[in-house]
Amino acid sequence: MASNTSRNSKQRNGVQQGRKKKHKVNQLKPGTSGHTLTVKVVDRYSVLSFIRPGRIAECLVGDETASIIFTARNDQVDLMKPGTPFDQKTVPTGTTVNLRNTKINMFHGFMRLAVNKFGRIEVVTEPADITVKEDNNLSLVEYEPVYL
Repeated sequence: MASNTSRNSKQRNGVQQGRKKKHKVNQLKPGTSGHTLTVKVVDRYSVLSFIRPGRIAECLVGDETASIIFTARNDQVDLMKPGTPFDQKTVPTGTTVNLRNTKINMFHGFMRLAVNKFGRIEVVTEPADITVKEDNNLSLVEYEPVYL
């Protein structure tokens, strides 16, 4: 049987290559990585770090499905701006960002989202119309490790 040599270069073994699929916040699970998300920054607060030099801030980010705490480090802190609490139409505003190549870190049994060393944070120039679902905060769910 003849082999198919005219296969599209962007398709390999029936799987489309290229841009990664965008995930929603409610799809995040402990121990996973490689996520691409579009989220809105709801809140940001600084965390004092006595162990290492540098700036660390924890930001509550989310989309229409859920929210999670994102750990921003050094230059990332300046990109994660929550904006003003309310504008003239009393609609919450904040910076919309694309988070590429993120991972889930566990901090005392709770999930935290972070960008790994090959990841990127991109501020969206035209903010998306995202109403963040703050009542489904994935960082409030405690996970216990199971040792086998």
